[in-house]
Amino acid sequence: MQNSANQILSTKNLSVGYTSNVLFEGVDLELYPGKLTCFMGPNGIGKSTLIRTLAGLQRPLAGEILNQDEKKIAVVLTDKVTATHMTVYDLVGYGRYPHINWDVSFSSIDLEVIDQSIREVRIASLIDKKLEELSDGQLQLAMIARALAQETPVLLLDEPTAHLDLNNRVEIMKLLLKLAREKDKAIVVATHELDLALQMADDVWLATPDKKMVTGIPEDLVLDGSFDNVFKFKGFDLKTGKVQHQSFQKKTIHLQGEGYSFLWTKNALERQGFSVSTDGELTIWVYSDENRTAWKINDRSFFSIRDLLTDLVK
Repeated sequence: MQNSANQILSTKNLSVGYTSNVLFEGVDLELYPGKLTCFMGPNGIGKSTLIRTLAGLQRPLAGEILNQDEKKIAVVLTDKVTATHMTVYDLVGYGRYPHINWDVSFSSIDLEVIDQSIREVRIASLIDKKLEELSDGQLQLAMIARALAQETPVLLLDEPTAHLDLNNRVEIMKLLLKLAREKDKAIVVATHELDLALQMADDVWLATPDKKMVTGIPEDLVLDGSFDNVFKFKGFDLKTGKVQHQSFQKKTIHLQGEGYSFLWTKNALERQGFSVSTDGELTIWVYSDENRTAWKINDRSFFSIRDLLTDLVK
């Protein structure tokens, strides 16, 4: 149970959007230090608008944002960077501008904060590169380092993993979770990465079609059906994390084994249209044979799932 006294930012009966288009209404949200919150919902529901409102860049239509202070909040938006000729170091340095004096010179403290932010995001090898030379993933890391350099307790990010490959998506989400833990920051990520959010988020804000918000830890929102109600999954069972395949093969398989090999064999069999059941008519054993995985049907052995499937469907 989270102690409300530790709230770093909260909303009370908040309505967000535009005069002619209310996107959220009557929303109560809470942010706590050391927590990674993933903000999710269907496309176009208003995630970016809420992020901008929490950051103080857009006025709410009604309600309150408690403890809102622009000096406490750093934000990474999806706006395209236009000054692409500046270096990564220059970009991170811009995070210190709210702290410097009128003479626009960095103190030793500012320089140390910039260097520390670069180290924490692990982009030291990129500091002299121009932004135009960076990959999308590298640019996103540089933007996060700039936000860190602001030294705010709250960090809001709008789709930081959009258009990135799997490795970069995982790297950025793991980095944000690490920063929340180690720097005691309250971090909110608006994201479509359902698989990563389920594994990494401490809390989820789930936008619903009726302009409300369901909040909770990801596991509870899976089990109570909240994700299913919002996303209307077609042929995907979120509780098992599996696509639901239709069985069309005549044979029912009794699969015996354990570990990753068992799970991936079951996945392949179901994709191929076999029903896998404890009372299947045909038994397949998954086992290790001289440090390699093997599959056995009666007296026949196979050393790849492809060969196993070929035999079953011939």
